[in-house]
Amino acid sequence: MMNNELRIQQSETRIFKAVFPNTTNHYDTLFGGTAMQLMDEVAFITATRYARKRMVTVSSDKIDFTKPIPAGTIVELIGRVVHTGNTSLKVLVEIFVEEMYSTERYKAIGGTFTFVAIDEYKRPVPLEA
Repeated sequence: MMNNELRIQQSETRIFKAVFPNTTNHYDTLFGGTAMQLMDEVAFITATRYARKRMVTVSSDKIDFTKPIPAGTIVELIGRVVHTGNTSLKVLVEIFVEEMYSTERYKAIGGTFTFVAIDEYKRPVPLEA
């Protein structure tokens, strides 16, 4: 059986996206709702890769939009399990922005998502089973 630190390491999820004009608002920056959708998706993949069970989002904690994400940039979303309980776990998702034509990179958004493992009847089940 794999130890917890190795499971956390192996479930870390990284996704890259280009920020195109159809995902931006009138300020030419990424819509907050689009960012949250991408974050939830990465968090879901991370939680599922960790637990290898049916996982559902039950909450998102404070999401900090610290910097705008301009159109014409590349974003990297990184999901990592930061806490595990009996039936639930928390995933931290951070979004980093990279300029397309320079090496500049900075963190723009961070937030945590809580997931619960469920069975086919939508009842919580232990992560370890």
